[in-house]
Amino acid sequence: MSVNVSAADWSALAPIAVLGCTGLVVLIVDLIARQYVPRYIAIVLSLLGTVVSGALLAQQYGTQYSAFGGGFVVDYASVLFQGIVLLAVLGSAILYGTIGSARHIAGALALMLWSACGAMVMSGAGSLMTIFLGLELLSLALYTLCGMAERAGAREAALKYLILSSTATGFLLYGMALLFGATGSVALSAFSSPALAANPLFWLGVGLFFVGVAFKLSLVPFHTWAPDVYEGAPLPVTAFMSVATKAGVLAVFARFFLWSLPAQHASALLLPLWIVAGISMIVGNVGMLAQTDLKRMLAYSGIAQIGYVLTALAGGSAQGFNAALYYLTAYSFMNLGAFAVASLLSSNREEGAQLANYVGLGYRRPWAAFAMTVFMLAMAGLPPTAGFLGKILILRSSVATGYVWLGALLVVGTAISLYAYGRIIRSMYSREQARRDTRPFAPLAAISAAICAIAVIVLTFYPFTR
Repeated sequence: MSVNVSAADWSALAPIAVLGCTGLVVLIVDLIARQYVPRYIAIVLSLLGTVVSGALLAQQYGTQYSAFGGGFVVDYASVLFQGIVLLAVLGSAILYGTIGSARHIAGALALMLWSACGAMVMSGAGSLMTIFLGLELLSLALYTLCGMAERAGAREAALKYLILSSTATGFLLYGMALLFGATGSVALSAFSSPALAANPLFWLGVGLFFVGVAFKLSLVPFHTWAPDVYEGAPLPVTAFMSVATKAGVLAVFARFFLWSLPAQHASALLLPLWIVAGISMIVGNVGMLAQTDLKRMLAYSGIAQIGYVLTALAGGSAQGFNAALYYLTAYSFMNLGAFAVASLLSSNREEGAQLANYVGLGYRRPWAAFAMTVFMLAMAGLPPTAGFLGKILILRSSVATGYVWLGALLVVGTAISLYAYGRIIRSMYSREQARRDTRPFAPLAAISAAICAIAVIVLTFYPFTR
C-alpha cells in the first residue's frame, strides 16, 4: 500500500526535525572548533534549537490531522506532550551549564536532543511502528547518557537500565506482535473494533504491551530500576529523564489504553491498570521516607506522581485527561526546579544530591531555600501551588467517573508524603550546624529555579485545562 506524502505531513514533523538537526549542529561545531569555542556555545545552540522547535510546535496548537497515513497524529494532546518534552530539554540543558563536564558537554547535549526527539515521536504516535521507533530513539540515547559521568555509579546505572529496559522492550514487542496477529494492522485506530472484545489473543497482547509501558513509567512492581538509575545518572540526565520519559510514555498510554481499545469492555478489563496506579501512589510515597539522597527520593516521588496522573486518566473522561495534562505540566516545573536547586549546591561531585547539604540552607542561601520550599509544597499538594490545584482536579475527576477508591488512595498517599517533603523544609530552616557550600553562586541554575518556582505558583491561578 502506497502512502502519498504531502507538505502537511512534513510540517507535522518540523519541530522534531529541528531538534534532531540541532543535535547534529552541536556535534559539528564542537568537532570543528573544539579548541576555540567554549562549552557554553553548545548549550546556547541547544537552547536556541529547542526554542525554534517550540515556536514551530506552537503553530500546530489548535489543529488536528493525521500525517503519513495515520502514523503520526497532530492534535491538542500531542502538542502539549511535546511541549512538556521541550520544557525538559530547556531545564536540563541549563543544568549542564552549571555542573556538566566540559569534555562531554556537546555529546551529552546532542544525545539529549535526540532522546527528546524520540519522546516527541511517541507523543504523536498513531501506530505501533511509530511507538517503537520513538521508544528506541528515546531509550538508546538515555542508555549512553546515564553512563556519561566520571564515577562508577554512572556505569552501573547505565548497565542496569540497559538490561532491564531491554527486557521490558521485549515484552512490548511481543505484545505488539500479538496485537498485529489479532487485527492484521499496526494502526491504533484498528484496535477499537467491537469484534476484538472476544479475542483472547488481542487481550493477551494488550497485557504484554502494558508490561512494557509500566516499566517505562516505573509503575509498581516494575519500579525497582528507577531509584538506582536516578541516583547513578548525572544530575542533568536524571532531571531530563524524570520528565521527558514520562511525557512520551504517558502519551502512548492515553492513545492506546484510553482511545484505541473497544470501549464497551475496556473499562472492566483495564481495572488492573488502575489497581497498579493505586499501589504505586502508596509504595512511591512510603519509599521516600527512608531516603537520604535527593535523586533517589525524587525517583520514588515520581512513582507516586505517575500514580496520581493515572488516577486522573481512570474512567477515560475528557475532564480527567485535562486534569492529567495540567498536573503533568505542573510536576515538570516542580521536578526541574528541584534539580536546579540541587545543582546550585553541587560541583561535578553532585553534593547537592545529599539531603544533609540542605541543613541550614535557609540561612546560607535563603532564595534557594524558598524556591525548594515551593517545590516541596507543590509535590506534597499543598496551597498555594499548582500541585494543590492539580490534586483537586484529579480528585474531582476520579469521583465523577466512579473511581472514589483511587481518590481515597491519593489522599492517603499525599498524607504519607507530607513527612518526606516536610523533612527537607524543616532541615533547610534548622539552626543546626550546616555543611559548608562547595561552589560559588551559579546564575543559570538560579534563573532556572526562579522561573520554575514562579510557574508553579502562577499555574495555580491560571490553569489551562479546557
